Amino acid sequence: MHITYDIKNGVEYAKLCQSIRCGKKVDKTSVNLGRVIDKEKGIYKSRERGVFIYDLKENAYKKIDAEYLLPDRSNHKEKLILDFGDIYFFEDYLRQVGLVASIDAIEYRNPDTLYAMLGYYVLCSTANCYAGDWWEGSYARILYPKANLVSQRISDFLADVGDEKRLRAFFSQYISFVSKEASQGTNVLIDSTGLPNSIRFPLTAISNHNGEINNEVRLIYVTQQETGLPIYFRYCPGNVIDVSTLVRTILELKENGVNTKFAILDAGYYGGENIAALYESNVSFVSRLKENLKLYKSLVETHLPDIETKENFVSYNNRYAYIKCVECELVTGHKAYAFIGLDIDRKSSESRKLFQKAKGEKLSDANVYDKMSSQGVFILVSSRRIAKDKILPTYYMRQQIEQIFDIGKNYADLLPLRVQNEDTFRGHLLMTFIACVVVKKLQDDLASTVFNPISLFMNLRNQKCKVYNDSVIVQEAFKKANDIYKHFKIPCLIAIPKHQM
Repeated sequence: MHITYDIKNGVEYAKLCQSIRCGKKVDKTSVNLGRVIDKEKGIYKSRERGVFIYDLKENAYKKIDAEYLLPDRSNHKEKLILDFGDIYFFEDYLRQVGLVASIDAIEYRNPDTLYAMLGYYVLCSTANCYAGDWWEGSYARILYPKANLVSQRISDFLADVGDEKRLRAFFSQYISFVSKEASQGTNVLIDSTGLPNSIRFPLTAISNHNGEINNEVRLIYVTQQETGLPIYFRYCPGNVIDVSTLVRTILELKENGVNTKFAILDAGYYGGENIAALYESNVSFVSRLKENLKLYKSLVETHLPDIETKENFVSYNNRYAYIKCVECELVTGHKAYAFIGLDIDRKSSESRKLFQKAKGEKLSDANVYDKMSSQGVFILVSSRRIAKDKILPTYYMRQQIEQIFDIGKNYADLLPLRVQNEDTFRGHLLMTFIACVVVKKLQDDLASTVFNPISLFMNLRNQKCKVYNDSVIVQEAFKKANDIYKHFKIPCLIAIPKHQM
């Protein structure tokens, strides 16, 4: 059995031939494999099978990886005027902030598809099935000419980039990059968010999180304290509670080269096993105590009555609170510190709401008084002694991770989930993670301007380009687009020869 090749009208075709001897007679049979896509790798294309691999040694037809597939554009009429500024800026900005090496570490064999899809995640908030339509009308078509954004292939792409080996390669390079961004070491914020969905795969489960019932997957993000950049993500079924995920998260961070020194945690992560593990791993921490814990009730009963004194009075971000610091023991043999707090503004606003509904619910004066006694009260615990006027700024750094979740859900197409299995889910999470990093850095760079990421890309998209045989002529940029280019020191080109792309 062997393969023969023939060229017709400049196109190379392949034929599978076999000769069988029956006595003196030799029977010859042949099967058309179709057009040759890659002779060395045995990749062909036919009407019956589409694009496929034929393995001569095994005499077997095999499915091809999505990375090799290119859409058929033989009958496609190309647009001659394209959206230019947004994707042009995106391409330059990735290189400017140093993310290209991390993205390239994924080693997806069709980098045009990878970068085009990443651009789509950052620039658009529509479903992935429209990525091809976006690409057709964008300068992305010129930047990434081999991109395959056909709707049927995007799921294959996500499954491929979500491969565990690719994820590890990305994080190995990315964590090295982000570690250089910070000067204080690896202080982290850890939190989770629910991804509501109705997808039928093992990760979807009914969750009761802070009293809210959802059918969801749980997504865990780790954010670097100093820069506010996300550095890692994990996921688990929606019915897994936060407290059971912390130890594994820190272990995975260590395996990826992040030796956590200090962690800021939400109340959902507080538990005896976690606290013991943090002490054992020499990880300092700050966490909030839940109101239903015995330690919380004991500290409130003992220290709240005399908290309103001058020495306990502190200010934070134009707000005022009383905070008292006392030593305590969270696990046997380890000293800790509890910060009993009374937020004056919060107590006032909650009291007003209580007074408004007291009459409607026919609460007695005693009931109102009892409810008032717990309003505005909070307790933070820490393995370190922290100054009373520093504990709130330290804990409220958690808002950085809330900002990352907001970016993911509102800018980076994290929701709604439009995947069918866990493989494509991982790829989707990786793409949204990288998009979150891009948007977060962009937000920081825009802090001194009148722009935000949405207005920036909308203004840049209005700058068009015209496509000719040998070059792309960029149309004039109006004032807002020029201001953006100047702020980021990106040259606004006039003409781009096609051979340079």
